[in-house]
Amino acid sequence: MTRRGRAAAVGLALVVAGCTAPAPGAPQPSAPAATPAALEGTLVVLAAASLTDVLTDLAAELEHEHPGLQVETAFGASSTLAAQVVAGAPADVLVTASRATMTTATDAVGGEPVVVARNRLELAVPVGNPGGVRSLADLANRDLTVALCAPEVPCGAVGAQVLAAAGVQAAPDTLERDVRGVLTRLRLDEADAGLVYRTDIIAAAGDVEGIELPDDVQVPTDHPAVVIPDAPHAEAAAAFVALLRGPAGRGAFLDAGFELP
Repeated sequence: MTRRGRAAAVGLALVVAGCTAPAPGAPQPSAPAATPAALEGTLVVLAAASLTDVLTDLAAELEHEHPGLQVETAFGASSTLAAQVVAGAPADVLVTASRATMTTATDAVGGEPVVVARNRLELAVPVGNPGGVRSLADLANRDLTVALCAPEVPCGAVGAQVLAAAGVQAAPDTLERDVRGVLTRLRLDEADAGLVYRTDIIAAAGDVEGIELPDDVQVPTDHPAVVIPDAPHAEAAAAFVALLRGPAGRGAFLDAGFELP
């Protein structure tokens, strides 16, 4: 290239640079935001029965955000789920209905749980309250059919604390493995009264009626969540717990009647 040609090329480059470069002092263009990596595979979530409705909806939301991800949820008594984790059952996330049951799992396998929601108990009766239940004292009435959670599961342990605070010696006719078992008894008119979480009464959508307990006997219960160490899908597990703690999760918990930590 001749000297004149090189000069022309340099001039053209300067013109182009002058057209595209920002003026002195102008804000520099920012780099494109990084796109979150797509999550794939099957995420296994074990959770307390009282969380069924909220976590089912949030699992579907995470699947919608990541079409390659499938979230499998299993709900039941927290004590049973914690025992499964300790025994090595394949799972990525555990969400329990009490700190105590979570500790059973984390003492054995590790992990750092975080509380995602809180709940409290209420008296529940069938629609129309055929047994005429008015207070916790009625749970000691042997003429009524009373359904409670078994003492080894969170709703039973919390229920025992509530009854002790009220000075009531309950006379249960059935002890259920989780709170949804108590709720089913009431829905089917197989019990006159029971203790369930406030959120379960809301979820029953008019199939049962709730009676609030006095504040001086209430024992709110925490719902902690943990990513299980060495989870097969650790990244997706962390994303699910982050969803529970984020705006969408907090809104879903509030809508369902939970309290926030």
